[in-house]
Amino acid sequence: LCTLRQALDWCDELDPDGEFGLGVAVDVYHVWWDPDLASQILRAGNRILAFHVSDWLVPTTDLVNDRGMPGDGVINIPSIRRLVENAGFNGAIELEIFSPYWWQKDINSTLDISVDRIAHYC
Repeated sequence: LCTLRQALDWCDELDPDGEFGLGVAVDVYHVWWDPDLASQILRAGNRILAFHVSDWLVPTTDLVNDRGMPGDGVINIPSIRRLVENAGFNGAIELEIFSPYWWQKDINSTLDISVDRIAHYC
């Protein structure tokens, strides 16, 4: 699966009436570039089960383990959050810190920074 559209097509095919709770996680790191994102988030509606945030660093050194804290990269996270909330999602924001840079930091400091970044950049 490469796009939210593809994931939703699978959901529609495998669980057309939504009776089994099949849905999607909107992970900004994986979907921010999609020109069809707004319409697909609207289409997803109650199939949105999770909202994951991190930021795309430029330049990036590793496609998996070089994710930035919100505000450090180029993703317009607040705009995607508004789309997700307008589609009906009101669950938790999950911050994904896949980064050796952050893993080596003091955990309490990283948690404080994480809370601040979510408050200001999400």
